[in-house]
Amino acid sequence: KMVKTLNIIAKDRKRTNILKNSEQKLIAYLVQKIPSWINSDGLTAIGFFGNVLVASSIVLGAFYGRYWLLLSLLGFAINWFGDSLDGRIAYYRNNPRKWYGFSLDITVDWIGTILIGLGFTIYVQGVWKYLGFLFVVLYGWQMITAQLRYKVGGQYSIDSGIFGPTEVRIILGTIMVLEAFVPDSIYYLATLVTAFLFYSSIVESKKLLKLADQRDAEEKRMKVEDLQNQQRENA
Repeated sequence: KMVKTLNIIAKDRKRTNILKNSEQKLIAYLVQKIPSWINSDGLTAIGFFGNVLVASSIVLGAFYGRYWLLLSLLGFAINWFGDSLDGRIAYYRNNPRKWYGFSLDITVDWIGTILIGLGFTIYVQGVWKYLGFLFVVLYGWQMITAQLRYKVGGQYSIDSGIFGPTEVRIILGTIMVLEAFVPDSIYYLATLVTAFLFYSSIVESKKLLKLADQRDAEEKRMKVEDLQNQQRENA
């Protein structure tokens, strides 16, 4: 049954992240334990609450002390739970709403990312505030690239190489813990994360353009073949 569940969960997405095997096994277990009264929209709301909690922890850290940043760990965990299971539970219960769920998930994730970016700009001082803006912009770039890759290539991938949303949550959570105990480390670590997002966005965009060029060439080849076939039929 576990293998069957894994097949249901993994069939619509291509995963390349480091934790994919352990993560998928955990998801496969959890979807079987979700109470029937919690549906996919409820899980999406739970995931969004996790992002709100992360943003709130950063704001609380700005005004009431940096140890409030540790609350973000709970927020990231809640966000992972809701975000990872909302679509999966619908497929597991054989009640998927592919395009509705896809649209809702992207919208809610984007709003959550904006909130976290705003929280960061409240916490940091001076020119470092621009890092929050850059993080939102670059993460949005990653999201747009993923949607375009889905449109062009026909397969949805939310990972950038060995890093996916789960790894990003772990990295951000680690940054929060370090900032709580090593003040001002967030400035330098956030800079590294932002630089990595920029590099990753460039790499993924180049891959997208290559894929798009290949699709154009394939469609052009098919049109030529169709035209040649029509000419043979008319001869």
